[in-house]
Amino acid sequence: MSDQKVYRLRLGTPENAAPVRLFGAGEAAPFNEGAASLPFSRREVQSRAAARGFVVELPMRNDEDIYGFGLQFHSLNHAGRRRFLKVNSDPVCDTGETHAPVPFYVSTAGYGLFVDTFRCATFYLGTNGERGSSKETAEPEQERKEFSEEALYALKRARNKRSVIIEIPHCAGVDLYFFEGPRLLDAVSRYNRFSGGGCLPPRWALGAWYRMYGGADQEAVLRLAEQFRRDKMPFDVIGLEPGWHSHRYSCSFTWDAALFPRPDELVERLKAQGYAVNLWEHAFVHPSSPLYETLEKHSGNYEVWGGLVPDLADSAARERFAAYHARAFVDAGVAGFKLDECDSSDFNPSNWSFPDCASFPSGLDGEQMHSAFGLLYQKTIEAAFAARGARTFGLARSSWALASPSPFALYSDLYEHRQFVRALVNAGFCGLLWAPEVRSCVSSEDFIRRLQTAVFSPLTLLNCWRIPNPPWFQTDTADNLAGIRMADSDTVTRITRQYLELRAALVPYLSAAFQRYHDEGVPPMRALALDYQEDERARAIDDEYLFGPDLLAAPVFAGEAGREVYLPQGEWRDFWTGAPVEGGRSFFVTAPLDRIPVYVKNESTVSKCFDFKRFWGYTICI
Repeated sequence: MSDQKVYRLRLGTPENAAPVRLFGAGEAAPFNEGAASLPFSRREVQSRAAARGFVVELPMRNDEDIYGFGLQFHSLNHAGRRRFLKVNSDPVCDTGETHAPVPFYVSTAGYGLFVDTFRCATFYLGTNGERGSSKETAEPEQERKEFSEEALYALKRARNKRSVIIEIPHCAGVDLYFFEGPRLLDAVSRYNRFSGGGCLPPRWALGAWYRMYGGADQEAVLRLAEQFRRDKMPFDVIGLEPGWHSHRYSCSFTWDAALFPRPDELVERLKAQGYAVNLWEHAFVHPSSPLYETLEKHSGNYEVWGGLVPDLADSAARERFAAYHARAFVDAGVAGFKLDECDSSDFNPSNWSFPDCASFPSGLDGEQMHSAFGLLYQKTIEAAFAARGARTFGLARSSWALASPSPFALYSDLYEHRQFVRALVNAGFCGLLWAPEVRSCVSSEDFIRRLQTAVFSPLTLLNCWRIPNPPWFQTDTADNLAGIRMADSDTVTRITRQYLELRAALVPYLSAAFQRYHDEGVPPMRALALDYQEDERARAIDDEYLFGPDLLAAPVFAGEAGREVYLPQGEWRDFWTGAPVEGGRSFFVTAPLDRIPVYVKNESTVSKCFDFKRFWGYTICI
């Protein structure tokens, strides 16, 4: 679409198996000379075949900042770094690997770039100059006050000519899609609209989620769900973990008759109490499953955990998998699924998933399928609900490019709290939603601080699959299993209820933010860099973010009595007290256990959706 200001540049001979062809996308105009208001011309984009595959090179300014590349946990600004985009759970360092990498970035030079590939591409973002390019730009030696690796290897603004170099293995060409700015938010919004627009979750999905103890049976699930209602803990979704399957690794996709003898009754009783039901699974099909025989010829040539790997790029496999889920679960009232282990790991000792040398009937090889599998899985499950005229929202462990229309939030339980927040900041650059789930907590303080972040995120999720009693009863796993209540349980219970009620009250505000995401492509949660691009301090902040259009959240971490907060220029108010706060500066704010620093833009639409007077006793005047 010409008004989208999206341009395609075809270089060499691209592979047939590519995201735009497989997932679909909007229209793009040809990137010819003078066709786009981009910071470089067509002739400045160079490409060549190489022994390693295909190489693309384009100019990069010395002062350019670069953001994106999917669900990144270790860094925010990628300028001067190397990014290797491979689906990989448990990323141990800042390589670019993650369980949701995306070959899309945005630049402060005024554009976004999507590389249409499922290959594990490598991006060198101003790390290298051409031979001889430094001769005319000799840099005077600076005084050295510290001789350490950090000081010697510190990223600096380069003075010599820089480039973005992209290596794409095992191919002879690629399609590039350029998205005009000039602002970062313009390019991101255009990318999301090109992908199909942002997803629009059902209202129930925006409340609070609780995943049950993995060893719970039908009666234990019902008892705890009823206790939540008695205790006025406003959960909206109950999730069941692997124990509901008759075979878990790989999956049978049938109920365990001993633990859940009357599953239809379970779903109906939970629905009657106001809960949506979400079921855990992964896609690997056990021989005992009703799906096994129908998918055997539509699967990859290697098994995982003794189960088939369905070729979800093959229409027959996708339709059969979706049709079974529609009959067996959607018709029974199940509202959604948690799609686990659709990533893989080179670092985990069990090293699950299929090898890169695998082949599939659709023609994808193992490398391509690893990249595509998570989003294919999401789209297959979404189709099961669409076949019944229903909407869903769920969780997934992996994704790729063009994912913004998909009604799934990413999750993982393997990172520390600060990395969770950084991932939340980064996810908004690439059409991803991130659920910083509350799971393993070292203390009641750690639990509350993680809960506060989860409340101000796309999906508020307590994953309690390791503990039979709620975490506000006991956060220590061993003591929880033993039924020992922690000494400050009453205080933690009160604060937990306060934040769950706050999340429920924020649903109309959050729903409006998702509507804008759907219509305009503006991420509901996003880095300060997207709204305050001209503010260099805001561009560097990776532990604060915008929650919807008008709230700024600044999470606090266990062991901290407060934190430094930076507010961009403008007039703000304290979310809790309504007191005015001057922007354009940093300041220290104390944070008692029941407070996460949150600020409201003075010219705000928040009070149209959120009743400040009811909750805090004051009204924001617009």
